[in-house]
Amino acid sequence: MTSPFHRFWPAFLAADVVLIITFAALGRDTHAHGLDPAGVLLTASPFIAACLGGWLALRAWRRPAALWPTGIFLWLITAGAGLAIRFLAGGGTALSFQLVTFGVLAAFLLLPRAACSLLVLRHARRDSTRLKERA
Repeated sequence: MTSPFHRFWPAFLAADVVLIITFAALGRDTHAHGLDPAGVLLTASPFIAACLGGWLALRAWRRPAALWPTGIFLWLITAGAGLAIRFLAGGGTALSFQLVTFGVLAAFLLLPRAACSLLVLRHARRDSTRLKERA
């Protein structure tokens, strides 16, 4: 089954990648590692790889705006597998970093999908009200 947003899956994928890069840039800036593009992309790359893998595994293009299950599983895959890839590559994975990663990526990957879900519900309610008025 597809959603009303399925045609816009490239925009959702691009937004996910941009938000992951933003997450990496914010972290690098907070910890004074600099915002050079190569460094930001290097920091973001495990999470981008995990996100792309999640998109493929979930076939997220079918329901890219769905909070459940697409958004929730994509968030868990992106954060969890991204941390695992980072660990395997020798990057830091302190508990505080893990908590921040799950929290920030939850906000970045889930809030846009929650907003879309609210728009769909609002539109559906408006349509059902119109049907009642016609009857």
